[in-house]
Amino acid sequence: MANVVKVSEAASLGLHTMVLLASEPEKRFRAKEIAGRLGASEAHLAKVLQRLARAGLVTSARGPGGGFNLARKSEDATLLEVYEAVDGPLVETTCLLESPACAGDGCILGGLMETANREVRDYLEGTRLSELKSVYGGSNGG
Repeated sequence: MANVVKVSEAASLGLHTMVLLASEPEKRFRAKEIAGRLGASEAHLAKVLQRLARAGLVTSARGPGGGFNLARKSEDATLLEVYEAVDGPLVETTCLLESPACAGDGCILGGLMETANREVRDYLEGTRLSELKSVYGGSNGG
């Protein structure tokens, strides 16, 4: 069965991590601190951070004073970029089945799948990290 809207644990972790980093852009966050704040496995978070770094969304520094921060301004990164960096392209589907079984022009869900997928994509694509950083107590700058 095709996914209506699937946000994996890894993608959710990536999205929350990026908003947390955006909340304090001047600070470098250690993976252990991020994992603790999000209640996540540090090992799982490390894999997500690697994907975000490969996508050019975060930078990292080793050693004392090291950690992770945003690679660019929070105004320049969308939730869709973060999602796709972790889970790959957001695939929109119009049917619950991998191969449509209906012979007619209509859908048993009346277009609900298409509408839901479009709304999710529009939200992720149109929402910048800077719009959400207050979730973790950040200011409007950064």
